[in-house]
Amino acid sequence: MELMHTAHVPAGTGPFPTILALHGFGASAHDLLGIAQRVGQVVGGDDVLFLCPQGSIEIEPAPGQVAYAWFPLSGGGEIDVTSLVAARGVLEAFVEDAIEAYPIDPKRLVIMGFSQGGVMAYDLALGRPERFKALIALSTWLPDLIVEGLQPSEARSTLATLLVHGNQDPMVAFERGQESRAKLEALGIRAAWGEYEMGHEINQNALRDLLGWLAQGPLAMEEN
Repeated sequence: MELMHTAHVPAGTGPFPTILALHGFGASAHDLLGIAQRVGQVVGGDDVLFLCPQGSIEIEPAPGQVAYAWFPLSGGGEIDVTSLVAARGVLEAFVEDAIEAYPIDPKRLVIMGFSQGGVMAYDLALGRPERFKALIALSTWLPDLIVEGLQPSEARSTLATLLVHGNQDPMVAFERGQESRAKLEALGIRAAWGEYEMGHEINQNALRDLLGWLAQGPLAMEEN
């Protein structure tokens, strides 16, 4: 597996429902792993596998510090198409390798991303909606270059989707989250929406509702 990653793997043989969690700009593979235990407590006990890959671009947010990103960010917020495509390829390969390496139930694979990781979650899920059971986009935005050329389809319309955004977010404006919701609706996706009194973060109220949403169905065992 090309990407360094952290993992929470339940005891037993599986296959397990799985969350692929993508960190934001300037974080690491450890950033979202703490959610794993909370998810297991709410969704069927400790039976949810959690994978957190690390972006392949190394950055230095401060002297002597190392963090990671999925693609470079320009001063104006534009995304270089070549960089996005490269990140997509690396992540798609990671998903395929992970399915071979871990006891993942491929029919119950959820992709979740925070901030820049949310952009990548949008990109993978909208590009291959049949691969994922659900999409969770946290404090993020949906760039036009991802939706250009996409059309409504049955696979996209049935993709369970949750958007969460803080109305005081100083880094990804609240309005960009609302715009993302409208872009999804144009693709036939009726996303659940969570608006919170918070900044660029996942506060306890947002996490509580996220866990509740997961428990209501996206990770449930499908009936034969």
